[in-house]
Amino acid sequence: MLNIDVAELLPHDGQMVLLDKVLDYDQESLMAEVIVRDDGLFAEGNQVPAWIGIEYMAQTVAAHGGVMCHLAGRPIMPGFLLGARRYSSNVSSFKVGTRLMIKVTRIIEDQGLGVFDCHISAEGINVSAKVNVYQPDNVENKVINA
Repeated sequence: MLNIDVAELLPHDGQMVLLDKVLDYDQESLMAEVIVRDDGLFAEGNQVPAWIGIEYMAQTVAAHGGVMCHLAGRPIMPGFLLGARRYSSNVSSFKVGTRLMIKVTRIIEDQGLGVFDCHISAEGINVSAKVNVYQPDNVENKVINA
């Protein structure tokens, strides 16, 4: 198992690092843990809206990319969340203190574009989505035309 702080795997700082730890990983998937906090940017009283699950999923995908870069001896590069499809949640919010398990599994990845099957689970919680991401080889040289 990789013994590295999850914040070192993500291109985020401070309160934007929402994952607490990486539990398991392989070439195709990663399992992470989040303890829902009330001190973050997204807390509304004693809960966090379930739509924040998209960010939990995206950060878990980013952690997978970070682990793969770390293992290959490459610098960790930022990526971009392009969107989520088929987001389904049986709850409207996550209660503060809940231990969420986030699992992402790569469906396809080609030329920096990736699609991941994502699930969030806890007692009484079942959330799923397909998350689309893009990780260019060199962020500084990419130009996006609107």
